Amino acid sequence: MNPTLHHDILQRLGEFHFKEVAGWLRQGVCPSCKKKELYTSAEHPWVLRCGRLSKCGAEFHVKDLYSDLFTRWTERAQREEPNNPNGAAEAYLRDGRGFDLAKLAGWFTQETYHDRRISQGSSTVRFPVASTWWERLIDQPERFGKQKARFQVGGTYLGEWWQPPSLDLASTAELWVVEGIFDAIALMHHGIAAVAGMSSNNYPRAALARFREARGNQPTILVWALDGDTAGRAGIKKFAERSREDGWITKAAVIPQQGRSKVDWNDLHLADRYRADDDSRPSKLGDVSMREYRHHGAVLIAASASEKALLIYEHDNRRTEFDLEFGHRLYWFKLDIDAYNKAMDRIGEEQRDVSLTQEQMRERALSEAGGIRPIANCHPQPLYFQENKLTDESWYYFRVSFPHGGAPVKNTFSASQVSTASEFKKRLLGMAPGAVYSGTNGMLERMMERQLYAIKRVETIDFIGYSRELGCYVLGDVAVKDGQAHEINTEDFFDIGTLSVKSLNASVSLHIERDRSAYKDAWLGLLWTCFGAKGLAALTFWLGSLYAEQIRAEQKSFPFLEVVGEAGAGKSTLIEFLWKLLGRRDYEGFDPSKSSLAARARNFAQVSGLPVVLIESDRERIGDDKSHTKSFDWDELKTAFNGRSVRARGMATSGNETYEPPFRGAIVISQNNEVSASDAILQRIVHLHFDRAAQTPATREAAITLESMPIEDVSGFILRAAQAERAIMKILIERTPLHERTMQAIPEVKSTRIAKNHAQLAALADALKTLVPMTEAQFAALHAQIREMAIERQAAISSDHPMVQEFWEAFEYLDGPDPAAPKLNHSRDESLIAVNLNHFITVASEARQQVPALRDLKKVLKTSKRYRFVDIKKVNSAIRDASSNLATTSTTVSAWVFQKT
Repeated sequence: MNPTLHHDILQRLGEFHFKEVAGWLRQGVCPSCKKKELYTSAEHPWVLRCGRLSKCGAEFHVKDLYSDLFTRWTERAQREEPNNPNGAAEAYLRDGRGFDLAKLAGWFTQETYHDRRISQGSSTVRFPVASTWWERLIDQPERFGKQKARFQVGGTYLGEWWQPPSLDLASTAELWVVEGIFDAIALMHHGIAAVAGMSSNNYPRAALARFREARGNQPTILVWALDGDTAGRAGIKKFAERSREDGWITKAAVIPQQGRSKVDWNDLHLADRYRADDDSRPSKLGDVSMREYRHHGAVLIAASASEKALLIYEHDNRRTEFDLEFGHRLYWFKLDIDAYNKAMDRIGEEQRDVSLTQEQMRERALSEAGGIRPIANCHPQPLYFQENKLTDESWYYFRVSFPHGGAPVKNTFSASQVSTASEFKKRLLGMAPGAVYSGTNGMLERMMERQLYAIKRVETIDFIGYSRELGCYVLGDVAVKDGQAHEINTEDFFDIGTLSVKSLNASVSLHIERDRSAYKDAWLGLLWTCFGAKGLAALTFWLGSLYAEQIRAEQKSFPFLEVVGEAGAGKSTLIEFLWKLLGRRDYEGFDPSKSSLAARARNFAQVSGLPVVLIESDRERIGDDKSHTKSFDWDELKTAFNGRSVRARGMATSGNETYEPPFRGAIVISQNNEVSASDAILQRIVHLHFDRAAQTPATREAAITLESMPIEDVSGFILRAAQAERAIMKILIERTPLHERTMQAIPEVKSTRIAKNHAQLAALADALKTLVPMTEAQFAALHAQIREMAIERQAAISSDHPMVQEFWEAFEYLDGPDPAAPKLNHSRDESLIAVNLNHFITVASEARQQVPALRDLKKVLKTSKRYRFVDIKKVNSAIRDASSNLATTSTTVSAWVFQKT
């Protein structure tokens, strides 16, 4: 192993807490079973293995665990071999692919590639292919999206293959056709003659013609050994049939795909190279393994269901009954060996003069012996097991394919539905149109016993967004972990190194454009034109919502955002556009006043690291009799500030378990009027007020452009932000304390909570500048806006609600200047005010004073700061004036009591 690479790997392996014993690293903590049974070679630490073979036996390749160590070959080569023009290519082939460079002398060159779209380049390893060339990008290829390799522009390899220059076709009796150049080289290291077809869609007709000419009339075997994924297996079946028609002796070899990622021939070569210090492990390319791969290939290209059944039986003759799939149909095989042998003998005697092939005789004998029967007109295949640990629910995820060529259907089966034939038949017919299972309970049990044993397990989350436990963003069909974006696989989950994860939530749909070149940042100038520094402040909070979980983990809290203002000020336009940046189209928020308690709780729980927007919860009911409508209590949100649950419910079990999902998102409140709530809620809010004063034809045009901007042009923002997680969190952790001291130094800001909330927003503004092309003037205006927001918030919690102010102004005017002769204050205690609100309304009406509606006034009066609210209770009235509008039949009245101090 390269010395510097060996040093870097050993440093990283420190996370497993190994102990070095006689050239081995032992007693490491296994990532799979969490037991201290992990070990590897100290000299060649390529593969980590768990010693619990019967209970775990997991293997982890350092290339998967620390992929970044194997993606900077040019940088490493320049440090180690600065004068070697092929240093990066040689290091890649030797240490990244496991090849003996002496066998590859003169086969390749080191070149460079530059992508003008992203203005970045990479060294490449280039091989000539027919009349063109192919090259592999070797320096951080993930920067170039899906493009990991490329052919010469304008060149073609159709009908051709790449062959090792040392390969003598004339003396090759068996030739393997694989998919990639590195696979062919890997097999060559193990004495297998192989060529690379370069694609699962390229049938090398011209190259095969030259091969036939070189071989003359000598018998020759073609072994199709493309990749074991879906495309490769389809290519093997197609090319095997075609080569048979062309007169070749055709066979196949397939690597079973059972791990977390695709395994090819080069991977098996690496596994064999890295087992040198552990001879107890069988060779991946030894004779035993090769027989297994050839068997799987033969089964794949079997011409009939009966032929496939016999191949399976002959490979494992301990099973006389089993299920099998052929042509996307499910069959059941049961061998009556006596009846089969008798049928073969009889058919052989009867058809002595008829040229039946052995395969035709076998098929007829099996048919007569009744050895094979169809049990489903489709192919139901269990893919993996998933569970929700919080609710103690679990499912098996199936894919159902059809022989008629229709799209496969994927859905879940419960444990009861895979246990009995009747339930299985109902569920299958319900999820897959026209799919019918006609097998017995015994067949289903045998089938499920085989297919569900050691089935893959996939972690699940019941929300969309960031999982703190997994350290991963799950955003619809894309996930981001450790700065790397990953697409969802064909089995509907994310396969990320040792992590398999999927989201069970189907309510929130995100449409994120993964092509980095499609992202356009011109929207920032439009946002500035339309909304100015307040728009940037809202954008800053939106960025912060992506890190709400991480911020609360570090700083224990994250504020709420309140966006209010007069109708037509552009609040909806702003929020809907900010949602576009996160990949959610045509959405603003939900109205908590129209939602049940359970619906609100689910809205709060279904996202993580994303905003939860509450809209129109302040609706005015003056003159409208809607007293039966239950209003939303803002105090419900108090625990969300610290990420705690907003609602708990009992579990449907015999125990006392409860379900209390934490709040993982960020609260945004959008309405026309300011929130009327307790100081505890108001201090948790950062506030933005919008009006129409600054609207011009230019802002109108900018707003129209923002509204019509395609989501594909801007949704790349969330990917950029998620991939920059480490850098952004570093800024937040370092800058928040500095901004907090700055906020506390502002004379008008008294509350430490307000200072902290706006300091977090200011630190997020610093982070935002690293993601978008913000000018210095815009950046300064944004920080000035955040400071102004802090001052305004302090003023808001130090003053009364406007309705309360109107009430006290009217009260003091109507009560009169003489405290000895009050007109509204019923209290006999001079330090208290006791007011009957109905009496107040009556006196105010007679004096033609405009006062707030009583229903609305009651909501905010308890927050009074001028006179502190004490209680609502019966008092002995001090008002004795017979001319008063208060009925005087009793001296006791119900009153709202306030403290004068």
